[in-house]
Order: sequence, then C-alpha cells, then structure tokens
Amino acid sequence: MDSSATAAARAGRLRRLWLCLGLGGCVLLGVAYFGYWTHTLRYRQSTDDAYVSGHVVQITPQISGTVVGIGVEDTQFVPAGAPLVRLDQADAKVALDEAEADLAKTVREVGVLYATVSQLQAVVELRDSELAMARQDLARRDRLGSSGAISSEELQHARDAVQNAAAGLLSAQQQLRAGRARTDGTDIENHPDVRRAAAQVRSAYLAYSRTVLPAPVAGLVAKRNVQLGQRVSPGAPLMAIVPLDEVWVDANFKEPQLAAMREGQPVTLTADLYGRSVVYHGRVAGFGAGTGAVFSLLPAQNATGNWIKIIQRVPVRIALDSGELAANPLQIGLSMRAEVDTHDRAGPRLPQLAAMNAGSATDVFSEDDRAADERVRSIILANETGRAAAHGGLARGDASAPRRPSPGSGLYAARTLSR
Repeated sequence: MDSSATAAARAGRLRRLWLCLGLGGCVLLGVAYFGYWTHTLRYRQSTDDAYVSGHVVQITPQISGTVVGIGVEDTQFVPAGAPLVRLDQADAKVALDEAEADLAKTVREVGVLYATVSQLQAVVELRDSELAMARQDLARRDRLGSSGAISSEELQHARDAVQNAAAGLLSAQQQLRAGRARTDGTDIENHPDVRRAAAQVRSAYLAYSRTVLPAPVAGLVAKRNVQLGQRVSPGAPLMAIVPLDEVWVDANFKEPQLAAMREGQPVTLTADLYGRSVVYHGRVAGFGAGTGAVFSLLPAQNATGNWIKIIQRVPVRIALDSGELAANPLQIGLSMRAEVDTHDRAGPRLPQLAAMNAGSATDVFSEDDRAADERVRSIILANETGRAAAHGGLARGDASAPRRPSPGSGLYAARTLSR
C-alpha cells in the first residue's frame, strides 16, 4: 500500500511539474512572440499580390512604306540603335535627290544675286562719273556760250546730256537699292530662299533616314507582328522592345496596410521564379493615384443598391536594386512577394512636392538631325560662288547615303530566302 501510494504521489508531482513547465513554456513563447510582434511584426506589411512591371517600348514607323527587311525575331536582345525594320527607300531617295538639286540651284541663284549687287554698285559709280563729266562739260560750254563761241544748239545738247546722265544715275541707284533689299543683312547660307530649300532637304533626308527603324532602347524583342512585303502606315505597331534592366514591382496593398507606408521605406522581395533562396532589396518609390477598380476598363458602380463592401487595393511602386536585378534578371508579369518595413514613418503619406522624375530619353534619332545639317552645309559650300572649286569634292555623290550604317546587312530577308 505504502509503495503504491508513494508511486502515485510521485507520478502526480511529475504531472504537475510537466504541466507547469508546459504552461511556463507557453507563457514564454507568448511573451517572446508579443515582444517580436511589438518590435518587428507590427511594422511589417506584406502581400502576395505583386507583379513585375516594366516599359514596353512600341516600335512604330513615322512614314508609310513597304517592309523589305526585318533584322530581329521575338526573344532576341538588341542594343540601342540596332536596325530593326527597313522600308523601301526608292521614293524617299528620289525626293531627297530632288530637294538637294533644288537647294544647289537656289544657292547658285542667290550667289548670282550677290554678284549682281556688286555689278550694280559698279554701274552706279560709272553713272556717277558720267554725270560729273557731263556737268563739267556743261560748265565749259556755258562759259563759251556767253561769249558766243558755240551755238545755242550745242549748249542745249550739253544740258540734255546732263539730264540723261542724272536719269541714268537715278535708275542705277534704284536697281542697286532693289538688289540690296534682297541681300542686305544676310549671307548666302542664311538667305531666306536658301533656308527654305535647306528645310526641304532636311525634311527629305529625315524621311529617307526614317526608312530604317532603329531600336530606341536596349532590350528584348516582343510582340513582333510585322512581315516582309507588308505595307505599313505611320503609327502602326510593328513590335515592342522591353528593357529588362529598368523593371520595377507593382505591389497591391490593402487599404489598412497603407496608413504606415511612406516613400523610401525598405522592401524585401522574393520571386516565385527563384523561390526564397533569392531575396531582392528595394524601396517604396511611390503610390498609385487611386485603387485598381477606379482605373479598370469597367469601374465598379457602388450606388446600385446591392452593394457589398470589398477591401480595395492600391498599387505601390517598388524600385529594385540594379545590381541584384543584373545578377538575377526578372521578366515583366512575374509574381512576387513584397514585405515593407514601416519603422521609419517620417514625412507625409502622399508627398505633394515630391521631386520630379528625370524621365526617359533616347538619342538614337538625333544622329539623323546632325547628318541632315551636315548634308545641307556641304551642298551650300559646294555651290557657293567662288567656293565651288575649293569644295568640289563635297558636290560629288559620296555624301548621298545616310550616315547610319547600312541596315540591309544580316537582315531577316536574307535568312528567309535561304530557308
């Protein structure tokens, strides 16, 4: 009896001990979780409704034409400035040749104007000297006529000669004034007629250079729907270029999660593509101007009477670290999980005077403008009076082709024929 009672008492004490230890462990875990929630978890806002976004640069022609060459395929990477599509250049080349010929003709005609002004100036000086000689002759004949040495008829002829010389001088001066009105205050290159013809050359050259469509940015080719022989018009989408080095994440957070979010807060992200083994680090770059429902194709109408409250989501843009993005590339549309650390809540929730974004730019097309200006300048120098000999080499056809490299090399047309 005593041994069994002792064993039962010992078992009861062990049960109470384990129960106390279990309760104590639960209390410790609760306290630890509360401390972790107080210092960390309550400052974390996460969502699985996040996706990779990026720029989709549409390639559209600026002129109409027939496609004679395609240099890329879908999924292919192209650097900025690489030729993508080539249109038939025959009509544009004819228009360019006509504009260049018209500019050369105009330069020569304006040069004749300047030469004519110099000639008219010499004529005015000649007529002025003739008038002076006629006046001197009249003065001598007046002295002789008073003494009766010459007849009155000869004296009248001398007076008529003075009048004729004065009229000739006046006519020459008017012609000189008319010539100077077309040339004063300008030179051949800046003459209005030359500038108008030069503008026509620039327009024709730009139309000619636009028969080659370059890639405005570096990226992957997507949505290529242009085919050889297709007649395209300005603005028609031919393909798209996606620069994957400039992607970001649009995370859609619920309304209660937005109150503590501020621009610049750190964000950790994981992609379903790589799993939790790859962690991206970013920052909150900005907030959407409204919920997704507002900007949808068919916005919800909440005044219908059968209203049901639905928690709305607002897109939050998250900028990614470029180094991590280069090490583990992402494609647009991939699913992400984003977690924002909201410890730092300084500043307004929606800054009203945020710094303006620098935006995007490309200088791929600026080369055409520079080449057009150089082409106009060479034609003017080659056709200016007195300079044609010095610049005769510029008047030849060595500057007739655009300065952009020939887009026909290695294009899709050759590969298609080989198949």
